[in-house]
Amino acid sequence: MVAAPAGFGEVVAAFSESGTLDPALSHVLARANFDTWAGKVKAARGCAKPVRMAGGSTVVDSSGKVVAELSGSVFVPCKNRRASVCESCSAHYAHDTFHLIRAGMAGGKGVPETVTGHLRVLATLTAPSFGKVHSRPFRNGHVRRCSCGELHSQYDDVLGTPLDPEAYDYVGSVLWQAHAGELWRRFTIAVGRKLARALGLRPAELREVMRLSYAKVAEYQRRGLIHFHAVVRVDGPEGPDGPPPPAEVTGDLLTAVIEDAAASVVVRAPESPAVGVVELTWGEQVDVEPIAASEGASEDSDGGWHDRRVAGYVAKYATKGTRLTEGSDYRIRSAEHIEQLPITEHHKQLMRTAWRLGGLPEYRELNLRKWAHMLGFRGHFLTKSRRYSTTFGQIRRTRAEYRLDEQREALGIADTEVLTVVNDWSMTGIGYHNDAERRLAAVFAELHLARRKLDGQDDDGGGPHGR
Repeated sequence: MVAAPAGFGEVVAAFSESGTLDPALSHVLARANFDTWAGKVKAARGCAKPVRMAGGSTVVDSSGKVVAELSGSVFVPCKNRRASVCESCSAHYAHDTFHLIRAGMAGGKGVPETVTGHLRVLATLTAPSFGKVHSRPFRNGHVRRCSCGELHSQYDDVLGTPLDPEAYDYVGSVLWQAHAGELWRRFTIAVGRKLARALGLRPAELREVMRLSYAKVAEYQRRGLIHFHAVVRVDGPEGPDGPPPPAEVTGDLLTAVIEDAAASVVVRAPESPAVGVVELTWGEQVDVEPIAASEGASEDSDGGWHDRRVAGYVAKYATKGTRLTEGSDYRIRSAEHIEQLPITEHHKQLMRTAWRLGGLPEYRELNLRKWAHMLGFRGHFLTKSRRYSTTFGQIRRTRAEYRLDEQREALGIADTEVLTVVNDWSMTGIGYHNDAERRLAAVFAELHLARRKLDGQDDDGGGPHGR
């Protein structure tokens, strides 16, 4: 249990006792408008880089009477999903992701609870090898030595970097990243075709008896390449509603089809005079595991996957970036910019390669320079099929309606009364004015995150032991 901090005043006192309440912090605290400023920061959940807006908002009832007004300036959260950029906004993104993913396995949010009886698995697809890298093998419960002969610490910066940088295929790595989305698209097509063949159907007939739904998240490995974790669910012909999926599709059959489909997919990158023809495939490591229902499963159990744990696992990776530094969370503006980043030589070389290939006319459509900071990956971190579950938009609309209902209750306005909200806001800036404001905002963020944990809103479901 996380103890809730009593308030902002105690944290400021802690600053004073530790000797960190420097003149700049004292100046901010002594400002006449500090309470107003602090209220804006608190409303923005201590966002690390809020958008500053000025203007007003008016709420009008059906008779044209103004029932509420707000004017002046406000801070709007940046809503960045990356924890390395804004931990507070990232926590909200993870919270929404958790409920979006879990609804597709346990029901709710507009998804019928009957989906708990549908077959679903957690599939992990990885990138192929582009050269040996320093690793920390784990076998039979023990950490083994790397191919270099060393026994690496889990915090060793050399992990994921090539044993032989000169022989490492950086071009193949970047092109694979750029085509990862296409590899996934062709993989889903291949799964459907192979399932149809296994059931004795033509591909066009498969939707008459079943549908496949999925939600996937991209995670960066230490070597700088992504792999996908995907929840794959088998539905009846009408999706999560209507008749159940066919009993002939078993866990063993779905596992075999996923593995076969991953092995069969090939994408050819645009032919280049400088590079030649590059064929791209999935890696040999394809993992498929069943997902059980959370009901009756211990939250601390390490025996396998259940829907709450999978949702937490996916939500956690949806908020991570490249595992590098904050500098790589922003777009690269020039080749010189890459050299200034405090990252490993390996990751710099991936960026250099993306920048160089991005200047070739045959790769122009890949926008590799635009995505050099993401090491060539240009897809969405979280995607789902249409019928898997609800949407982020619907989750956020529900939250907005809840807040509006709170406002109705405070104003004594009936639920049936039609309200019109008129907004007139303009952006005046982004972020805080100085480092002292940023440090104080970080305190609000810590308080906000601590209260979320106390209220049970920490949705990290973890994963089975040893993963």
